[in-house]
Amino acid sequence: MSSLPPQPLSPLDGRYFATVQEIGDYLSEAGLNRARVEVEVEWLLALTDRSLFGTSPVSDADRARLRALYEDFGADEIAWLREKEAVTRHDVKAVEYLVRDRLDTLGLTALAELTHFACTSEDINSTAYALTVQRAVERVWLPKLRAVAAALAELAVAHRDAAMLSRTHGQPATPTTMGKEIGVFAWRLERVIRQLDAGEYLAKFSGATGTWSAHVAAEPDVDWPSLTREFIESLGLGFNPVTTQIESHDWQVELYDRARHAGGILHNLATDIWTYISLGYFTQIPVAGATGSSTMPHKINPIRFENAEANLEIAGGLFTTLASTLVTSRLQRDLTDSTTQRNIGVAFGHSLLALDNLQRGLTEISLAENVLLADLDVNWEVLAEAIQTVVRAEIAAGRSQITDPYALLKDLTRGRRVGAPELAEFVRGLDIGDAAKQRLLALTPAAYAGLASRVVDAL
Repeated sequence: MSSLPPQPLSPLDGRYFATVQEIGDYLSEAGLNRARVEVEVEWLLALTDRSLFGTSPVSDADRARLRALYEDFGADEIAWLREKEAVTRHDVKAVEYLVRDRLDTLGLTALAELTHFACTSEDINSTAYALTVQRAVERVWLPKLRAVAAALAELAVAHRDAAMLSRTHGQPATPTTMGKEIGVFAWRLERVIRQLDAGEYLAKFSGATGTWSAHVAAEPDVDWPSLTREFIESLGLGFNPVTTQIESHDWQVELYDRARHAGGILHNLATDIWTYISLGYFTQIPVAGATGSSTMPHKINPIRFENAEANLEIAGGLFTTLASTLVTSRLQRDLTDSTTQRNIGVAFGHSLLALDNLQRGLTEISLAENVLLADLDVNWEVLAEAIQTVVRAEIAAGRSQITDPYALLKDLTRGRRVGAPELAEFVRGLDIGDAAKQRLLALTPAAYAGLASRVVDAL
């Protein structure tokens, strides 16, 4: 028998709870049940607003009291539902019973039979999930993603002129600027953010197999497809009119694929920044009181980027599973999606934790421009590209008789370190025009960054 009190199994509910708790307000069991109550209440009001089945519109006072059932949803409702579901063994039915119970308490028992009217559980669930995911993404996750993208854009502008050695295949290559390289990530993220902004959040409300059969049986003269579309759209969601028992989840597949894509871009950022730190391009700003190693006092470890890397991998795996599982439902309905969707919050939680670490980490590094310049100064051979390209231009213009300038520069530089004096001597001996020769002699690795600074203007 353990001596421990009950413990959270997930670090999101333990060690990292303070960082991710805001998203739990939506993507938790309680958040889902609150949204279910909201859908039940709003559907009841939609029916009474149209005076269906002999009802009359609910008074403003009663409307406010009904909406308080989800607006003030809290510990009492959570406990009530836990006890009821232990009996019903059905979470949505427990929510229906909660609403009925509260109608009695409010003196609105006459409306009880309009609770969950003509609904299958998935009418409530698809709408509740769409609401909770939409709110979590738009109010919590996307703002944090935008904040990271904005921080990257700001760094790109700040370091747009900071020349540095590129390392294609990990080897010295044509120089760039740190600002331009960071700007690449900002631009990639902004593109995915635009796709996320354009995404849909869909719900269905068409009964047990998507045919409005019970609705029509109860009242054949109502245009139920139009009524339910109007209801769903009144909640700020898109309406899916062609479904089985469940909404097909394609909008979720698209969302999770895009969230995974954004995470992949950020994973690339985290590993690159980590590498720049290891090269000394960035120094880490000490945090007062922090310890980098239990035995090596000098160390400042890039833990923000390592934490982000790991959590993005976990989130990406979960987003992939969500997307690949939710795209399929056997025949008119199976329950695999029910269990899968309960992990939406876990996926976004790990992603949010990664975003938080990246946002913090980007404020805890400082560019070591002296290191960048020193690295450039010992790699003059990267100017071989510039020299052979200028020679080609001179040949094309009829100002040079050199043959195969690429091979000429390859013989000089491949696998060798070539210093400034040696390169200058080589340029002086080239059969090219004086203007081109002077242009090459004035060139340095630090000045050979082309239009890298201007690329940042695209952000």
